Amino acid sequence: MTSIAIITDTDTSLPLEGLSEYGIQQVPITIHFGEEVLDACSEITDYDLIERVNREGVLPTTSAPSPGAFSEAYNKAFKDGFEEILCLTVSSGVSATYQAAVSAAELHPERKITVMDTESISMGQGFMVLEAAKLASQGKSVPEIIEAVEDLRDRTHLYAALDTLKFMALSGRVGHLTAEMASMLSIKPILTILDGKLDLLEKVRTRKKAWARVCELAAESLGASEIQDIYLLHVAADEAVDKFEKVLREAIPCPDFMPKTGLTPGLSVHTGAGLVGVAFTIKP
Repeated sequence: MTSIAIITDTDTSLPLEGLSEYGIQQVPITIHFGEEVLDACSEITDYDLIERVNREGVLPTTSAPSPGAFSEAYNKAFKDGFEEILCLTVSSGVSATYQAAVSAAELHPERKITVMDTESISMGQGFMVLEAAKLASQGKSVPEIIEAVEDLRDRTHLYAALDTLKFMALSGRVGHLTAEMASMLSIKPILTILDGKLDLLEKVRTRKKAWARVCELAAESLGASEIQDIYLLHVAADEAVDKFEKVLREAIPCPDFMPKTGLTPGLSVHTGAGLVGVAFTIKP
């Protein structure tokens, strides 16, 4: 067994099977509907979140895990026999998760705990976490793992098309009038990872053109290189992401199997249903 435990948070967008294969622990972002607090992924899914917001017309808030939650995860790792921990968190530019993980590490001064700000989000962070777990299983040291995942971050690309601005209007990120006009004009914003957060890259009219633009951006980023790892992303949009896969396969060379994963509630609360996209790393 590797001596290094890999711990992260639920903003990775990683599917559960990917976590269990490498024994990765995720500390949950929490979703707050008034006084009701739910752990992302284990207690509420993207589908649950979308259904409830559409039914109640109220957008929940989200919170970073507490230092206590990270401390519990650290204790479990050491109890399970690990000698050292590497915790990779969502970008500190969008969440207090990194600081909570650092505060928790300070509660264990006698232990070897390294907390890394991935400066990324969603599968940008997820790819780094998976790579860290693979390298840990190969006996690599924490400094070696950090160097490798930082390099991987520079070879990672993510593009996705929003289907609605409703959730952004509910959160106050855009005005309701703007959201209504966008709906009337069928405007589909394109998102990517900018400065460690999912941010607007450009706006495209109609879903068909937005998907085509996502594929075009993916092709530009890939260039003459080859895909190393790839995931298709979506928010409560199983049928749409299957259709998007066909469009993507016509645009770039894709592996025979491309796993699909939900964005996860800590992120989908900002995007709403219908988002589809792709995240991939290229070979060095």
